[in-house]
Amino acid sequence: MAGVSAGAGQQAATPGATRGGTSLKSPDGLLELSVSAGKSLSYTVRLDTEILVRDAKLGLQLADGTELGANVKVAAAEHRRVDDTWENPWGKRRKVRDQFNEMRVTLRQQRPEGRAFEVLFRAYNDGVAFRYVLPAQPGLGSFVIERERTEFAFGGDYPCFAGQQEQGFHGPQEWEFKPGALSQLKPEAVVGLPLLIHTPLAWVAVGEADLRDWAGMWLCGAPDLKAGAKGGVTLGTRLAPRPDHKGLVAGVTPHASPWRALLIGRNAGRLIESDLILNLAAPCQLADTSWIRPGKMAWDHWWSGDVKMDTATIKEYIQLAADMGWPYQLVDWQWYGPFNKPEADITKVNPALDMDEARRFAKEKGVRLWLWLYHSDVERTADLDRVLALYEQWGIAGIKIDFMDRDDQPMVNWYETITRAAAAHHLMVNFHGAFKTSGFNRTYPNQITREGILGNEYNRWSARVTPEHKLTLPFTRFLEGPADFTPGGFLNRQPAKFKADGGAAEVQGTRAAELALFVLYDSPVCCVCDAPGHYRDQPGADFLKVVPTVWDDTRVLDAEVGRHLVMARRSGDQWFLGGMTDSSAREISIKLDFLPKGRWRLRLWKDALDSGENAEHLDTLERVVTASDTLTLSMAPAGGCVGWFQPQEASAP
Repeated sequence: MAGVSAGAGQQAATPGATRGGTSLKSPDGLLELSVSAGKSLSYTVRLDTEILVRDAKLGLQLADGTELGANVKVAAAEHRRVDDTWENPWGKRRKVRDQFNEMRVTLRQQRPEGRAFEVLFRAYNDGVAFRYVLPAQPGLGSFVIERERTEFAFGGDYPCFAGQQEQGFHGPQEWEFKPGALSQLKPEAVVGLPLLIHTPLAWVAVGEADLRDWAGMWLCGAPDLKAGAKGGVTLGTRLAPRPDHKGLVAGVTPHASPWRALLIGRNAGRLIESDLILNLAAPCQLADTSWIRPGKMAWDHWWSGDVKMDTATIKEYIQLAADMGWPYQLVDWQWYGPFNKPEADITKVNPALDMDEARRFAKEKGVRLWLWLYHSDVERTADLDRVLALYEQWGIAGIKIDFMDRDDQPMVNWYETITRAAAAHHLMVNFHGAFKTSGFNRTYPNQITREGILGNEYNRWSARVTPEHKLTLPFTRFLEGPADFTPGGFLNRQPAKFKADGGAAEVQGTRAAELALFVLYDSPVCCVCDAPGHYRDQPGADFLKVVPTVWDDTRVLDAEVGRHLVMARRSGDQWFLGGMTDSSAREISIKLDFLPKGRWRLRLWKDALDSGENAEHLDTLERVVTASDTLTLSMAPAGGCVGWFQPQEASAP
């Protein structure tokens, strides 16, 4: 498996790499990671010389009884520095700086004598990370991992935002990240990533990156065994077990684990700006990416009633995409008839749908189609390459595969197999019923977005998609990568007036707040949820024609987890602003010093005076501004705003 060199496709160790001690500092010198070996292997992280993570254990337990990390000595520690830049056309920042200091620690067991392994550590200015490396060696040609002993040991019972899976390791990773304390995470818990922690020194998000040929990592409470520690809380790790009951991870050497990452920011907004997860992921494995194109996508009738799989309905949504200037339209479930059944055939079209006519009409309108697939129907397909070649012949842009609901090692590998196969036929992929992204969208950018999020669909049957939930996601789930939240509900309601309705789905929050999701959330292909009739001649629909889905730069201007967020994003020579608040009205003053010098024409979509009662109402205004101006944003309860800044000489919208 790739990932056993200096970081899964990252630069190899340079000739100038040096051997030295077992501590490592970030390029700016403010973060320090040190390693201790002996009876156990552990690491400590300091910020400004103050301890952030204390003596947290590292190790892997193998099925043959070996405890990698127990009774070890440091055989070598090799250091190197990297300062590189790479281009990301599908993210929150086009030019990504990858600057870190690295330490490769080679460890050798003392009892039994001789077995070696490595831990690769990195320190960035915005966090630290480490991964286990199992080199090829006599007696370790293959391995089975029974337990990962990685710990995260914090000095106090700090506030946190945690998402727990109720069905053990099985499920679609769709949850709220609820506020609580670290001590509330029990040893039997299955806590998803990232876990957001507010320490006295900084905000810390525990995540993982480059999840390939391994099982997904989860967290749980663990006893604090540190002598003299008072009030500390230690978190342990859990891995999703293999369905074949052959341990947690099985493989051959050389082999590397995913990165275990700590994103660290003085304030929570710095975590949103971080590219740490992407920097840790293996670089792009595709030779040609010119065909991978971002954009918005209409979503056939599922959101606004139920599936109506007929030609007239599909053409109606294709027309919506064309009218809005969106490049895609999703043909959702039932296009091939009954699904998740032995007789299901993902090459046969439901007789109610004239696929040839739908494709012809879409081509005429300049719109390309995506197709929904149930994962078991894909798994049963004997010749998947033939099917994907057929989709390519049809002119299909991408496939949405649903209901996997697992992140064990075989399923993680299945994601990669499918994504590679799709890329060979110029198909993008959107996994639903999925696990978190973990930087995989850098390695295979045709895996353009995925779910793994409690998104707008839950409005059809629950009241769980609250303003507070929506204002927690940028500081949690989105730290791991893009997510298909499916924003754009135009039946806007104040939370007290909201009702779950599967026939005409409403959303909590004002119209302006819903528009803000298109700026605050990351999804290079963004599925817009509502029906054509709900957009036609509606205030704010014009914003959905102009807002991009990928960005050249991202700035967090004001932020408080679960309460409010204001961000500015650049696309070419234009800037977009998004702001949102919780169930409380809020007024925030924003300096426009992110703008370059000159005069800028601002168009602002904002809450109306009565949006606190009539959430669908919004006002627009236009004015000329400069970088020296301050903009006051007045947001209704559950409200928001969006802005579009164009250079003064740009043409009118």
